[in-house]
Amino acid sequence: MQLNVKIMKRIRYILTGIITVALMFGTFSCTDLEEFNPTGTTAETIWSTPQGFQTLINAAYSNQRTVYGKEDGIVMGEAGTDIWFKANKGTSYRQLFRYLDFSGVQSSSTRNYWRDLWPGVNFCNACIERIDDAGYPSIKLKNSKVAECHFLRAFYYWHIVETWGNVYLRKDETTNVEFTAQRTPIEDFYELMISDLEFAVQWLPATPVNPDEYSRATKKSAMGMLARVLLTRAYYSLDKGNQAEADDYFAKAKNMAHAAIDSCVNKWGISLYPSYADLWKNGPGGNNKNNKETMYAISNSSNFALNYDNNGNRLHLWFMCNYNDKPGLQGSMEYGFNKQRLFMPTQFLLDLFDESMDSRYAASFQESWVCNVSNGYVWTEGDAQKFGKHSSVIGDTIHPGDTALLVTKKIIPDKRTRNYVVFDRDSLFLNDTIRTTTDVYIPMIKHLDPNRASSSAQPGYLDILVIRLAEMYLIAAEAEVLLEEKNLAADDINVIRQRAALPGKENDMRITAGDVDLDFILDERARELAGEHLRWFDLKRTRKLVERIEKYNKDIKIPDILLRKDNGYFENILLRPIPQVELDALENAEEFGQNPGYN
Repeated sequence: MQLNVKIMKRIRYILTGIITVALMFGTFSCTDLEEFNPTGTTAETIWSTPQGFQTLINAAYSNQRTVYGKEDGIVMGEAGTDIWFKANKGTSYRQLFRYLDFSGVQSSSTRNYWRDLWPGVNFCNACIERIDDAGYPSIKLKNSKVAECHFLRAFYYWHIVETWGNVYLRKDETTNVEFTAQRTPIEDFYELMISDLEFAVQWLPATPVNPDEYSRATKKSAMGMLARVLLTRAYYSLDKGNQAEADDYFAKAKNMAHAAIDSCVNKWGISLYPSYADLWKNGPGGNNKNNKETMYAISNSSNFALNYDNNGNRLHLWFMCNYNDKPGLQGSMEYGFNKQRLFMPTQFLLDLFDESMDSRYAASFQESWVCNVSNGYVWTEGDAQKFGKHSSVIGDTIHPGDTALLVTKKIIPDKRTRNYVVFDRDSLFLNDTIRTTTDVYIPMIKHLDPNRASSSAQPGYLDILVIRLAEMYLIAAEAEVLLEEKNLAADDINVIRQRAALPGKENDMRITAGDVDLDFILDERARELAGEHLRWFDLKRTRKLVERIEKYNKDIKIPDILLRKDNGYFENILLRPIPQVELDALENAEEFGQNPGYN
């Protein structure tokens, strides 16, 4: 069913007795794995056989699960962008949603992200460094195994360098706390990531050796990640005015994305679902497990006892609105658990969709709820006043199956006389900003999980779709726009727009070369990929973060210090602060320095 998490549940205990996993530097180095060895077993003993070495490879996967599907990971990937604001206009996570009080001291998510990514790098380094002593009977088998860790090291490092910039590149296993560090040029990170991924493309199997462990990295995973890395790398050449080098990386990204598409579709049975809604059929018997459009997934078992941790995938929690205190509604598995609200869509995100022809709006968002109270509901005078209803609705009944709540981006002129609760555009927004601190808004439903233990259960067990085939078309199109090949870009974008078209609207959804520029690419990525851990990285990569926040998310007021272009070519806001606890542990902290704009 998935990567063998039975073994993974024991890995941290086993590794406690055999190595100290130091992070990049500092105080977190010994918190996860103590130096005390309760078993007396050494790493050299356990990892001297292929069977034992598999525990280290499995361990290299584990830190993805502390980032993807968890609160800090989704906030780091989606908050503080053009498409989301903090639910209820709340002040929690203000550093990431609003860029207020943002420092290496204040942001717990930034600290946790750092803490969770660096051990993953170290597991990979240990695997790559020790593989020759593991006793694999052939070079082919050895390389196919270590290729998983080359893929994962690039995966972790991409998140690290894009979040914090030119920190310290480590290629070797760290077994002791280190108290000095030197910054490494970003180009060196990318050189290693590209090399790692090229190795992974060469040696990873085309399909999982064990079909039940489908979430292991394969060739398609490495090709997808390499296309993403090459595209991102190109912009650093643009920053330095090196157009020829940038064009070379854009061409490589385009070619890798197309190669991935060709191999996926024509060799490996990976293809777009007929409709966008099919992609997000998450219920029993649906498409979440072994999703045919996914090039890389982080899996969770529906057998809860087999999962690496008991928190599972919690993405279903954070995009919900508060529905179950409205007349005629109660909490249900179908409508989700709504007590951990984080993300409210901006008016801009909602308006990106033309739902008269684009099916992605209805597949991504929920506007209506039907009465699920067995005896229905009769309007009282008190509730009529509370929800702004006309007195004529008092005494009306909402029967089971009738509409009980409508939350819409449209204006509803007669909302007061409808016998159900209505929040329309005027209720939600005012002059492109969120009107109130209401807990009602249009929720994103991609991650709804009807497989949980109960309607109030917070842990979910959906797989997390990390790299999808649709992203390859968008990567190719973005590279083609920057290469001034807009006809090709339009062709690639039309593949996913045709899939998204409502029946009979295929021609209306088609675009031409004249429609395509970098902003259109970002709009299309929002329509296709919103809520999938990528939006902040998209805006950072294209250097459009500030421009699009100021234009489309007017609830965010970025402090001037984060807008200063200290480096001459990008805003300070394009980096996150290094956790102060890490800097405090460095003997050369002043030399290493905090990222610009933070204290």
